[in-house]
Amino acid sequence: MRIGIYAFTGATMFHLSVPQMVFAEVARQGIADWETFLFSDQPGSITTAEGYEISGVSGPEMVRGADMLVVPTWHTDSRPAGDSFLGILRAAHDGGATIVGLCLGSIPVVDTGLLQGRTAVTHWQAFDLLAQRHPGLELDETVLYIDHGDVLTAAGTASGLDACLHLVRSHLGVEAANAVARSLVIAPHREGGQAQYIQRPLPRNAGEDQLTLAMTWALEHLDEPLPIRRLAQKAQMSPRSFVRNFPSVTGMTPAVWVMSQRLNEARRLLESTDLTIEHLAERCGFGSAVTLRQNFVRSLGVSPSQYRRQFGTSS
Repeated sequence: MRIGIYAFTGATMFHLSVPQMVFAEVARQGIADWETFLFSDQPGSITTAEGYEISGVSGPEMVRGADMLVVPTWHTDSRPAGDSFLGILRAAHDGGATIVGLCLGSIPVVDTGLLQGRTAVTHWQAFDLLAQRHPGLELDETVLYIDHGDVLTAAGTASGLDACLHLVRSHLGVEAANAVARSLVIAPHREGGQAQYIQRPLPRNAGEDQLTLAMTWALEHLDEPLPIRRLAQKAQMSPRSFVRNFPSVTGMTPAVWVMSQRLNEARRLLESTDLTIEHLAERCGFGSAVTLRQNFVRSLGVSPSQYRRQFGTSS
């Protein structure tokens, strides 16, 4: 398998190294004959974001006949990809190559139109940009990568490792992926998605109006039932008016907002305390550990216990 990895001046060493490390390990261990090469808009050298010069970078002609093209990252200004580069990706796809966008590299992959009517993922900080640029695009923040077979996109930074291991697993089987993971000392499969890393504070532009006062009160009473009627009363509004105006401040319905705040508080307590899951569930208004666990897994892709093991800092 010939795998081309797109390089450009300003790319970071880490992003460039991820697919090279994972895919080259397949060849190093004698599992399969996989070859990686760097290519750019023109042959020569590129300078990484860290200031290192990488020479021997191939030009676009090298991608002919490649089995896979990987865009491991993208420019920090998230600029639209040029027609020439988009043409390279589309032509390779038409020729049967798998197109892979890792982290912000998903941006030009989406720009090709190859994911029209399908789901994509990128670094969570670029979600709004992609949604504005491609209004019909469906984005999923709950996963580390999405593989459609011919096109794969992955979430932020280290998720590239997960996506590349997945590609090894898809082409060569579980044993091959496990062997590569053991050699690189990384997990063969990580649980959950990048939703667990996203911070969702209250909107900064929310004024001290009736809705904001009700929201502030709700944050201090997450352990209590918070039906719309009660929240509307705190906002001194009718329930109908409250429901109608609430999305203009938060971008979501009252029920979704309350659930997100309960989950945020659960995350904070899991990170900073040794409270039992049952006690924690009561503190956050879930009522029971079962209800907390169900909502936690549905939203973040991991159980409360798994989240605590990964992010807990309490002794």
